[in-house]
Amino acid sequence: MAKRDFYEVLGTSKGASADELKKAYRKKAMEFHPDRNKDNPDAEAKFKEVNEAYDTLKDGDKKAAYDRFGHAAFEQGGMGGGRPGGGYGGQQGDFSSAFSDVFDDLFGDFMGGQRGGGARSRAVRGSDLRYNLRIDLEEAYTGIQKSLNVPTAVSCDKCSGTGAANGAEPQTCPTCSGMGKVRTQQGFFTTERTCPTCSGMGQIIKDPCTKCGGAGRIEKDRALSVNIPAGVETGTRIRLAGEGEAGMRGGPTGDLYIFIEVAPHALFEREGPHLHCTVPVSMVSAALGGDIEVPTIDGGRSRVKIPAGSQSGRQMRLRGKGMPALRGGSVGDMFIELSVETPVNLTAKQKELLRTFEEIDADNNPESSTFFRKVKSFWDGMKS
Repeated sequence: MAKRDFYEVLGTSKGASADELKKAYRKKAMEFHPDRNKDNPDAEAKFKEVNEAYDTLKDGDKKAAYDRFGHAAFEQGGMGGGRPGGGYGGQQGDFSSAFSDVFDDLFGDFMGGQRGGGARSRAVRGSDLRYNLRIDLEEAYTGIQKSLNVPTAVSCDKCSGTGAANGAEPQTCPTCSGMGKVRTQQGFFTTERTCPTCSGMGQIIKDPCTKCGGAGRIEKDRALSVNIPAGVETGTRIRLAGEGEAGMRGGPTGDLYIFIEVAPHALFEREGPHLHCTVPVSMVSAALGGDIEVPTIDGGRSRVKIPAGSQSGRQMRLRGKGMPALRGGSVGDMFIELSVETPVNLTAKQKELLRTFEEIDADNNPESSTFFRKVKSFWDGMKS
């Protein structure tokens, strides 16, 4: 049976670019993979056909020869000296090696490998660090400069982060040939695992640095000065680029993330940019009205007028006395909530005065009167 045109096999035109060929190949390879077509006896043959087509067209020289001479370019006497009778058309791989290419194309990036050969870079980026910082509400209001001691891994000064003693260069790992991973092939399946010799680094150090043991970094507390802006609240995250762990063997440094927690305050309760403050007032002050002084978060005082007849729970707003917004420059408000306090430990004279007041009470308690009218109506309804 005559071979089909390679472009037809991949479903592309003759003028397709390398990216278009690769995209078409990956689609066809997944479509006809034997593991996904166990009930289709023709899938394996089509899978081989797709790989043969792509192995030819992905190579610039072979593609040029195929475009000029077609399949004849790879038959006996033609370019490449292929096997008699066609077969894979001069390709040296078999079905398993074809699947290996599929594995590289589909999963190479996910596994952290590099396609197309070549040694894996020995430099590894350092880890990001998290630091939990607890501050007071007053510090969140004004902003503050904080000095921190952060335990981290820093570049080894003795070997300059290379991990090797006396300036020696690391050598390519003989087990994985610098790839950092070893591949095991069983039939159609190819599995990869981290190289046990170099632990995935791709290189080994014959003479490791005595100070860092070949890691290229050492554990150390580092002093940092951090600017905490005004308006931060619990959950605010501050990123310090390049202040995390040093990279392995000269790799780039990670970042440091500072997570802010604002401690509860004895007087104020925060709600976004606003503050709430509960202020106790005497029964007499609530009844007669008057002025009181309340604290503000900036350390000052504000005079608040209490209307006569105020009840517990009544709120009054002090505009602009809340927290600054982290972004935008606006300032929240402060809400004063009254808590009418019942007197305790009364003297005999005080008790007598209160009883006298109660006797001459002329419906001065509207909420109580309304409540008991509702109670009476409820009981009357139950009786009927």
